[in-house]
Amino acid sequence: MRKLIRLAVPAVAALGMGLSTAFAQDIDADTANDYPTFNRADYVFGCMQVNGNTRLALERCACSIDVIASILPFKVYEEAETIMSIRQRGGESVAQFNRPESQAIITQLKQAQIEGELRCF
Repeated sequence: MRKLIRLAVPAVAALGMGLSTAFAQDIDADTANDYPTFNRADYVFGCMQVNGNTRLALERCACSIDVIASILPFKVYEEAETIMSIRQRGGESVAQFNRPESQAIITQLKQAQIEGELRCF
């Protein structure tokens, strides 16, 4: 394996810039949707509690978060989760999270969740 890596490094270096624009865009897209393990596990844990804590629920919930991650960049997912968490608190400080911009972010998450349910459940 080390020999293969040693041979590959000079070959890549010989390409000059290295990555084509299309390949670099693919890496950026993958990075944008690369949800941290903690967030994936947290979603699966909550999903399993709602769906019976079975092996089948584990498989379906894991599938669902994978579908969501393929549709929604992590930044948007995180914003939507934060907005929904703050809304649950109530009070005057929540008013700014009831604006149309906030609702649009939550709608994106809900649509991705629906797609996950359609594909996985």
